[in-house]
Amino acid sequence: MNLGARWLGVLTESLIVLLSFAMAVLVRLGSVEALLAYELIVPKALVCAVAVQLTLYYAELYEYRSRRRLELFLLLGQCMTIAAVALAVIFFAVPGLQIGRGIFSLFVLFAWSGLLLWRLFLLWTWGTLGTFGDRVLILGTGVPAQKVAREMLKRAPIGYRVLGFLTEHEGEIGRTLGNPSVLGTLSDLPRLSESLEATLIVVAQEDRRKRLPVDLLLRCRMAGVRVVEAANLFEVLSGRIPLRDLRPSWLIFSGGFHKPRVLASLKRVVEAVIAAVALVFTAPLALLTALLVRLSSPGDVLYRQTRVGLDGKTFELLKWRTMGKDAEKLSGPVWASGENDPRITKLGRFMRKTRLDEVPQLWNVLRGDMSLVGPRPERPHFVRQLKEVIPYYDERHSVRPGITGWAQVKFPYGSTLEDAEEKLEYDLFYVKHMSLLLDFAIMLETAKVMLLGRGR
Repeated sequence: MNLGARWLGVLTESLIVLLSFAMAVLVRLGSVEALLAYELIVPKALVCAVAVQLTLYYAELYEYRSRRRLELFLLLGQCMTIAAVALAVIFFAVPGLQIGRGIFSLFVLFAWSGLLLWRLFLLWTWGTLGTFGDRVLILGTGVPAQKVAREMLKRAPIGYRVLGFLTEHEGEIGRTLGNPSVLGTLSDLPRLSESLEATLIVVAQEDRRKRLPVDLLLRCRMAGVRVVEAANLFEVLSGRIPLRDLRPSWLIFSGGFHKPRVLASLKRVVEAVIAAVALVFTAPLALLTALLVRLSSPGDVLYRQTRVGLDGKTFELLKWRTMGKDAEKLSGPVWASGENDPRITKLGRFMRKTRLDEVPQLWNVLRGDMSLVGPRPERPHFVRQLKEVIPYYDERHSVRPGITGWAQVKFPYGSTLEDAEEKLEYDLFYVKHMSLLLDFAIMLETAKVMLLGRGR
């Protein structure tokens, strides 16, 4: 499901929750007049809607995918229970927003029932009828074609239905590539597009020089079938830019990568203010953390490390120490290997999972070395290695590095060259689409990681 459709789903379900609140008031009080006269109905309804939507978001119910009916029933039940507890706390803290027990109980029942019926309707509509989904033909059978097919199949039956692949070689017809198979050659495109009622053609040929069937694609396009490049669709589906399948011309002529000075200045001011306020409010926690780090193992409380920042300039990054003293004295710089890294202390493992070890970097943000959101800064030793083997690696240094970033909320700790390359794909996506709205979405995801202990 694309971003526009996801936001449409959020707005639709917000409306369902608001209507559920109105219905609860109407049923409880018994008349439209009483509904209209209900005190602070708009603020109360909005608070209820926000609480429910946040629980749906943190339960990842806006990652639309096929689910069993029982699973959906239980997940929505858990979300409504958590939302009800959160609302009870809010009502206790802000008495003016309180609603009666009768209205509250009816609201929870109506919202749960309404959301469940809506979700079941979506699953039936997209899964059975395919009304809102695309019927897709893929030109090509190589790695780019298979990668974009896998991303679409992750979202099946919602959003996309991959009909099959078209090849340049007749000998490949009938070959199975995952679930879909090779249906025919490129010359069969108009016939198959019409007979299979395709609505989307994905061009994923590895070598298009004098091989792209321009006339056939134009015929299909004039018949109303959309045509997209595999790299563009893969970017939308995965939130990554596929490095190995890119040509430099795609980066040059592609949209995005626009960094207005106004945006950069506003981002810097907003983040500096947030960092200053956060440093003040986290001061008691910082004192407690420092004491625990000192007691957990010998060594300094703060860990200082040289990292590469904006335009390749180095700076000293701060974080709470999560490893034993002199952890890299013998081995030299090595990649973190996640939860099982033997160098990490027990306290350090907890701090990494909850991201508490990153809190001192608020001082880096205040100094201007870092942003709250951006590509994670890497050590010079690894930057030199990665620049030599990964294309476009240096482009991540065109923006200020961040405490958290798109790669951090989408990918675990990397310990291999392949991991570093995949994380760069996420970083380049962020550089291309950088905005305050994307920063806000990443901060929400980071909060989810911290609350649920999914540190990466």
